[in-house]
Amino acid sequence: MNSLNQKIKIATILPYKENYTYSSAQAAAIWVCDFFKYSKYNNDNFIFGNTQGKDYLTKNYINIPIQFKKSKFVSTTREYCQNFIKKIKNDNFEIIEIHNRPQILNILKKEIKTKFILYFHNDPLSMKGSKTSSERLNLLKSADKIIFVSQWTQKRFFNDLDKKLIDKSEVVYPSIHKSKKIHKKNKNIVFVGKLNKSKGYDIYKEAITKILDEYKSWKAYSIGDEDRDRPYINHPRHNELGFLEHRNVLKFLDKSEIAVVPSRWEEPFGRTALESSSRACATIISNKGGLPETTDYSLVLKKLDSETLYKSIKKLITKSKFRKNLQFNGFKNVKHTIKSNAKIIDEIRSKLIHNFNLNFIKKKLRIINLYNTGQKLNHRLYNISIGKKFTNGLIRNGHDVLEISDRDFIRQNRFLTINSNQKFQDYLIETFKNYNPDLFLFGHTKNIEPNSIRTIREQNKNLIISQWNEDPIMPSLDYSKKNLKNISLYSDLVDHNFITTDPEILKKQQFKIKNVSFFFIPVDKNIECFDVFSLNPSMDLFYAMSHGVNRASLKTDKIDNRIIFLNKLTEKLKDINCDFYGFKNKEPIWGNNFYQALVNSKMGLNLSRGLPTKYYSSNRIASLIGNGLLTFIDKKTQLGDFFNDNEIILYDNINDLSEKIKFYKNNSKIRIKIARNGKKKYFKLFNELKITKYLVDKSLGTNSKLF
Repeated sequence: MNSLNQKIKIATILPYKENYTYSSAQAAAIWVCDFFKYSKYNNDNFIFGNTQGKDYLTKNYINIPIQFKKSKFVSTTREYCQNFIKKIKNDNFEIIEIHNRPQILNILKKEIKTKFILYFHNDPLSMKGSKTSSERLNLLKSADKIIFVSQWTQKRFFNDLDKKLIDKSEVVYPSIHKSKKIHKKNKNIVFVGKLNKSKGYDIYKEAITKILDEYKSWKAYSIGDEDRDRPYINHPRHNELGFLEHRNVLKFLDKSEIAVVPSRWEEPFGRTALESSSRACATIISNKGGLPETTDYSLVLKKLDSETLYKSIKKLITKSKFRKNLQFNGFKNVKHTIKSNAKIIDEIRSKLIHNFNLNFIKKKLRIINLYNTGQKLNHRLYNISIGKKFTNGLIRNGHDVLEISDRDFIRQNRFLTINSNQKFQDYLIETFKNYNPDLFLFGHTKNIEPNSIRTIREQNKNLIISQWNEDPIMPSLDYSKKNLKNISLYSDLVDHNFITTDPEILKKQQFKIKNVSFFFIPVDKNIECFDVFSLNPSMDLFYAMSHGVNRASLKTDKIDNRIIFLNKLTEKLKDINCDFYGFKNKEPIWGNNFYQALVNSKMGLNLSRGLPTKYYSSNRIASLIGNGLLTFIDKKTQLGDFFNDNEIILYDNINDLSEKIKFYKNNSKIRIKIARNGKKKYFKLFNELKITKYLVDKSLGTNSKLF
């Protein structure tokens, strides 16, 4: 089942000082409330906090009592966490989301086994638990995802960290609903926020006093409070309204002409600027922190002082056409909307949870499938493992399958016996006696002794044996000679050989291999389970390679045709957001990290090592086309025999490729249509059911065609 459609039980934890009430809600509480209402998981999402009032923003709120809130001897954060743990002891939350409190993550991670998302609403370098680089590295290790309210806060977090670690994070902005209409405006100038110097209230005081003296028909308002020392504005046409409920603030902005946000403080985001602009206020902002990310239609102060602010307000008053144009564009082009960003958050949640169902039906053949299951590699190759897809397909076609991982068996017994390889031969022979399979299918191994195959055949004269190999066979690649030697080790002992290059290529090689058939990299409904064309990825072009699947890292001195090609290509794609892995010191990615990156790009480049050769592709082609990315493939691979121009994009050369990438970036409707068609065609021709049926039929000597 596609994880994007399933239910997920979520616990959301607010900072214990954040009131989740209509009367006192601030930024984090408003964020949680807004996105909760438009989440497809809201029936299973519960919000926890410590709130004094009872006018909760939503009905799913659960209050966590704190006894020692102001104690100098008891950690309030620790008590808050302990009480939360008691509260959920009978619940199994699949995701726990923590807002703005890194310390809570550190405590809960030790007590609860689940997925964690950490949200930063403030500057990470100013918060307990994320000030030092070691603390932030630990958070990256502990959290399954970290979400920031702006690119500014994200950059602050990764200020002195390796930038490739940024892949574990996302930026999701505070958002607003678009107003349905522009309301009738009063000649109001409004300031919203804490009435202190860090928010620039003293600058506002000096500028607005001068403005009100000069323009008698205008009024000014301040919405907010401040208990500490602060400036006071003494003018008959200025009103201080104090703290207002959020919905009342929006109503006031609806009727105001100008809003002012002259913050000295490095704002993590600056919600007031977003709200003001969306309500058709001509908005003035400083260039601090995340404020420039709030709206594309504002007046940005070139200098942060009262004289510059005075001149900016005066410009908006005297140049009504300029003011109205700014108001209209801000209203029409709201940069961050709740509905669209709620979908992004739900997608992030969905990708953390995978729930695949296998379909077991009536048995037909007994089959042993031997391949490297990757236990040593902690199963990070599951999504590109052809052996795994074969098992899935064989089972769904009605066969009974027994898996054997030769490399893992030998490795696990290496320290238990003098000759672990011989122990494996004994294990294999005894397993065949007990299971008595009809078909023995294996791939990419040198661990089976030829004598073991002969012994197995003597036990069962009707046994059919086939081997498969997914690596390239091409004259242009030195590795192919080694690969052909590996295939030849068993080619005369088996009934059939399957390769992923057109068998005609063997005529150009010195090895003579009989009974060879071509097979295409299969897609699997439970592995290639995403429809990227239905999502809204932030990146344009995805590519991932490695220097061998058994390596988790780059070979720093490794240069091949792919590196040369990518260097030239990126020079031509200055305006394209490329997300390339295994390239330019960006480490390869595997397993779930591979998928999280892949589904965040609209398009994929299918580039294999060696020169383009008929029908050969690395196994990542299934990940690209099968998950719904628009995929670019070299025309010389002749994959146009299977896919037409409405299903994949074939290119002639690097110039042709770069132009086509640029074209499809700017033509989303065409891109989406082709990507959808490509996935549909791939699953029609080369799904795991059809490929494994073809393997079995060819192995048994049944006349069968792949395409």
